[in-house]
Amino acid sequence: MLKQRIITALWLIPLVLGTIFYLPPVYFSWALVPVFAIAAREWGRIIDPNCDVTKWSFTCTVAVVLVAINFIVPANEIWMRGQLHPVMLALIMLGVFWWIIALLLVLFFPKSSGWWKNNPMLKSMFGQLTLLPCFAALITIKSQDSLANPYLGGTLLLLVMLVVWAADSGAYFAGKAFGRHKLIARVSPGKTVEGLLGGLVTTLIVVAGVMYFSPEQEWRLVAAVTLVTALASALGDLSESMFKRVANIKDSGSILPGHGGVLDRIDSLTAALPVFALLYLIFWM
Repeated sequence: MLKQRIITALWLIPLVLGTIFYLPPVYFSWALVPVFAIAAREWGRIIDPNCDVTKWSFTCTVAVVLVAINFIVPANEIWMRGQLHPVMLALIMLGVFWWIIALLLVLFFPKSSGWWKNNPMLKSMFGQLTLLPCFAALITIKSQDSLANPYLGGTLLLLVMLVVWAADSGAYFAGKAFGRHKLIARVSPGKTVEGLLGGLVTTLIVVAGVMYFSPEQEWRLVAAVTLVTALASALGDLSESMFKRVANIKDSGSILPGHGGVLDRIDSLTAALPVFALLYLIFWM
């Protein structure tokens, strides 16, 4: 398993980095469609693990919406005179609102699942609220490339990914070393309060890196945005764990050897990206 994880990471990391830095925003937005369609196919297992019709109908629905977004708001028209296109803004704000609801669902699980666990329509809606705002946030941030800094969008995306990776890695090692108190055992028995705190501390390394390369930034603001983004990433992970627990599945898929499915790899980002995008709009635009 470890060998498979390493091999997958060795080809996946350069592919992701090359895509976010060197693929133009227009092509980037279209390249994301099949990736999110695969994630939608995996969410179809959460809706109904035993019904292929449900899985494929949800996949097609999400794919059609993604294509429609790309036609309605081409990547080169997302930012006009420094203003974000209202469709993208609405999707990002809808995503942040959804994650507030998801937080309540996680905190009050399993009681909170009583009204949705047997309702395919609600689980389908939850899947769309998870995937579509993340898609919008990704291309919104990526399209921030400017003449003065053509790699700005890619750098911002990398920063979010580093925050998520630092929070996840810090939580893992801190949890292994110091974990005593369960975070939300009903949702994810392996996660601890000490792990969460360790992950938040680890993300401060990213803050230090930002301040080193961009010392004109206000460090308190950078630290606050980083910590909120890290907390959102933890929520994304817990939320998917909750939905998979109800569906009685361990991994969302098997397309990435050693890592599970696409949804397993982007679960933290589905929450972190819309939250970061909205904070970026508020404080830096």
